[in-house]
Amino acid sequence: MKDDPGSKPPTLSVEKAREKASSLSSQILDMIAVKEGKVTEPGPGISACDEDPDHLYKAYHPWSIYQVGPEELKAGFQRLKDRLPGHGWKIVDYGPDSSPNKNLELTADSRTERFSVNASLQVTGESGKKEPLLSVTVVSGCFRAPKGTDLNTVY
Repeated sequence: MKDDPGSKPPTLSVEKAREKASSLSSQILDMIAVKEGKVTEPGPGISACDEDPDHLYKAYHPWSIYQVGPEELKAGFQRLKDRLPGHGWKIVDYGPDSSPNKNLELTADSRTERFSVNASLQVTGESGKKEPLLSVTVVSGCFRAPKGTDLNTVY
């Protein structure tokens, strides 16, 4: 998620940013609609924004769907690409990545929230043969922590 230069990041509690990242991840998982397989567990995290690491932070939520066949993952990735625009997302990048495996990737920005999603379909090459997966990262633009928040204690 790129912030507009010169725009002031809105103030949002770390807990609310985590809740938004988690909620958006759930919506994306619903769009992918892969019923088999497993989804990694860890919840959203927080990282400092370089411009002002004492006061500005981003929320991020990386997760993957795995232990499911490559064809089902491909179908889920296609459903995600097809459904994102109807759910308020603008696809800003789509195509193979620069790795030797040429994993298919997409990046979309939310039209209503300060969040982006990056999804990568890893079903080709050595990694795809060993453990095919669809990885997703939901990440926010920068938010300003409310006064009195110690960002060093919330990661």
